[in-house]
Amino acid sequence: MQAECPECGATITLPAGTMANEIVACPDCGAELEVVSLDPPTLALAPEVEEDWGE
Repeated sequence: MQAECPECGATITLPAGTMANEIVACPDCGAELEVVSLDPPTLALAPEVEEDWGE
């Protein structure tokens, strides 16, 4: 399965067993990407982890 990095346009080969909502890293630009869909394979920039201030 292959998908395109939304950040740099590189082709990323997703390993067998990749699941939706999994986080993968682009080998070219290092961006953290979220697997949005498996059919067709679609990637999006992973949401930034926000600090929890106990609110």
